[in-house]
Amino acid sequence: MTYSEQLRPWAIFRRLPSGENVCVYRFRTRTDADAYTSILRQGEGIFEVVFDQPQGVTQG
Repeated sequence: MTYSEQLRPWAIFRRLPSGENVCVYRFRTRTDADAYTSILRQGEGIFEVVFDQPQGVTQG
């Protein structure tokens, strides 16, 4: 995961019919991700907001 991706841990993933998940966009805050997801859900597709922090990152 790149440094810029670490700055944006909230990600929107789209579920494809094949079972694959594709990252659509990344955000710094969950509020921004939820707002963008509500816009995406007006169209077709299944979208999910997830906290996508790399496993090697520790806090504190």
